[in-house]
Amino acid sequence: MANIKPKIRVPKTAKVGDVIKIKTLISHPMESGIRKNKKTGELIPRDIINHFEARFEDEAFFSADMHPAISADPYFAFYFKVPGPGTFSFTWNDDKGNKWSLKQSLLIA
Repeated sequence: MANIKPKIRVPKTAKVGDVIKIKTLISHPMESGIRKNKKTGELIPRDIINHFEARFEDEAFFSADMHPAISADPYFAFYFKVPGPGTFSFTWNDDKGNKWSLKQSLLIA
């Protein structure tokens, strides 16, 4: 598969109690499993990002299970109320068993 790189946008600093917006994007072709190869007529195997999870200090606060109808390059934006300093971790899993993870620390201003 092509070089897949997830991207995240999280503020570097915030105040305790702030509500911050987090944005995530992963470039992935998201093959539904219902398209056919134009040359051979065979079905192209399904390969989608099937699960995404966001954690803060190892506690999950946002997750999504995806299905074939989702578009390529899934994008999520969500909000988080800052309890204090810590580390976010984001994980994407696909049907082929691939897993991508990113981490980012949040400092208190």
